[in-house]
Amino acid sequence: MRIFFLFIRREIQLSLRYSTDSLGTILFFILTASLFPLALGPEPQLLRQIAPGILWVCVLLAALLPIERLFNHEYEDGSLEQLLLLGLPPYGLALAKMVGHWLTTGIPLLIASIPLALMFNFPYHAIPLFILSLMVGTACLSLLGGMATCIALGARRNAFLLPLLTFPLLTPVLIFGAMITDAQLHALNYMPHLQLLGACFALALPLCPFVAGAGLKLAAE
Repeated sequence: MRIFFLFIRREIQLSLRYSTDSLGTILFFILTASLFPLALGPEPQLLRQIAPGILWVCVLLAALLPIERLFNHEYEDGSLEQLLLLGLPPYGLALAKMVGHWLTTGIPLLIASIPLALMFNFPYHAIPLFILSLMVGTACLSLLGGMATCIALGARRNAFLLPLLTFPLLTPVLIFGAMITDAQLHALNYMPHLQLLGACFALALPLCPFVAGAGLKLAAE
């Protein structure tokens, strides 16, 4: 566990050192989401109706930008084998990377989504549930995207392979996450969608690190 937490701290320090990547992710999210009110008009009812889907798509696309480089540097400079020799099992190494990605990408996106939700005319009482659903959704994205990155590590043209692996896996997360906020905005029962989103996270948390660890071992060999 000590090595696990040290590795997470290393990821946070690297993110602070190369903060332009995190800043670019947040700016991409803000600018992309801001284009829709400009294109569709400032009608409050229309913005509130389309806001859940737009914000969820923009968050997922923005969080996917840095995930391609999750293990690329370690693989290219040969340090991946040294990391696997630290005593941390491959699945633990993959999970630490996924947690580091969520802490350095998911949390800033959650913070940036609050003013955007207000811009899309969200009522104040709907924002806490929206942030909670995004928290679970971005965690699922870090797990599923990290797994896909490890599987495609070392493959030719992995930049094309990664979206093909990630987008189908993220489709249920996107659907359930957007329906949670949409149901709350229309005064409907959102608990089934929230439970299904939680089930996606409960499945991804134990399975994705093991599959990602197998991908890391295969890439190192």
